[in-house]
Amino acid sequence: MRFGKFLTAAIAWALVSSGAQAAGMPAPWQKYYQDAVTPVMESVTEFHNLLLVVITLITLFVLVLLAYTVWRFSEKRNPVPSQTTHHTMLEMVWTVVPVIILVLIAVPSFKLLYLSDVVPKADMTLKATGHQWYWSYEYPDHGKFTFDSIMVPDADIKPGQHRLLETDTTVVVPVNATVRVQVTAADVLHAWAIPAFGVKMDAVPGRLNETWFKATKEGTYYGQCSELCGVNHGFMPIKVQVVSKEAFDAWTAKQRQAAGIAPAPRDVAQDLAQKFIQTSNVNR
Repeated sequence: MRFGKFLTAAIAWALVSSGAQAAGMPAPWQKYYQDAVTPVMESVTEFHNLLLVVITLITLFVLVLLAYTVWRFSEKRNPVPSQTTHHTMLEMVWTVVPVIILVLIAVPSFKLLYLSDVVPKADMTLKATGHQWYWSYEYPDHGKFTFDSIMVPDADIKPGQHRLLETDTTVVVPVNATVRVQVTAADVLHAWAIPAFGVKMDAVPGRLNETWFKATKEGTYYGQCSELCGVNHGFMPIKVQVVSKEAFDAWTAKQRQAAGIAPAPRDVAQDLAQKFIQTSNVNR
């Protein structure tokens, strides 16, 4: 157990050191995953590390066995080759052992598949629609306001912004909230993907696919369309900003006001409750 943990840590350190990581975005020469900020991506990383240990041990075992075979059964040490064509026990072992390994791998694999595929009870819904070549978003639970998100061209990039990743508008979600993402397309196939979230969902015209994420850290996270959707396939990035609940409420209120949408029912109730509390305090 200790050896396995040590080997996992050593391999992960080697991969990370070979390419610097960046929070929420890719880095030059990066070879490892971006920092995980959702339960799904944390599970993806753990499963990847487990498989890396398993395949490394298998590769080393096969290499040692091959080297021993070349040495032990060379012409000099084995001038008269064996005429054995079958070995029942050996054939059973090299059939049963790989099956056992695959079964052991299947257990965490199915757990991860279930975790990523089954959408839990959501705190809010975000609808993403792919177009050639930009994304549009709708917030059904917050007045159904919509906006387009288009890549900032190179000529307009400001200091501190990231080429090919910045958008003129930003998707905003609250931290530690379970977000259901409904994904579709208006024209051709697209794919909504954010590596730090462990999310990649195809956007298919005429079909509504669902995925989810729960970002546990505030910050800005980037993704891109991950489907070959045409000549500008590489120019429709995704930018998501994870903020506090208070900041998210203020942002949605501002978006509804800009779109001329009345406050959401729960906001009206909150305003009435706040006024009642203030009135009670005055009467006292």
